[in-house]
Amino acid sequence: MADLKDFAEQLVNLTVKEVNELADILKEEYGIEPAAAAVAVAAGGGGEAGEAAEEKTEFDVILKAAGASKLAVVKLVKELTGLGLKDAKDIVDSAPKAVKEGVTKDEAEGIKKSLEEAGAEVELK
Repeated sequence: MADLKDFAEQLVNLTVKEVNELADILKEEYGIEPAAAAVAVAAGGGGEAGEAAEEKTEFDVILKAAGASKLAVVKLVKELTGLGLKDAKDIVDSAPKAVKEGVTKDEAEGIKKSLEEAGAEVELK
């Protein structure tokens, strides 16, 4: 089992050049096409390898729960989204719900921080 963990660690830490060399070896010596190898590595390699290969540029800010200070969260959602009070309240009442979608990482983290300071539970996707 420890050997498999070591092997997985080595796969996750491969450079782009090393991945290309591995794909060539798999194709030439074992007849495995690189696309199939990439699928196999992605399926077995776990989330970190996929995230490192493709950095997210757009995030959704999801309100999971309003918390104890629901009124403060409603006011903040109204301010952040530019919606009316009723629409902001509807978002908070129907949590989990997206507050903002397709925003930059910095903006998403700022919104998350503001909402958490108001007492809400928030996640970024």
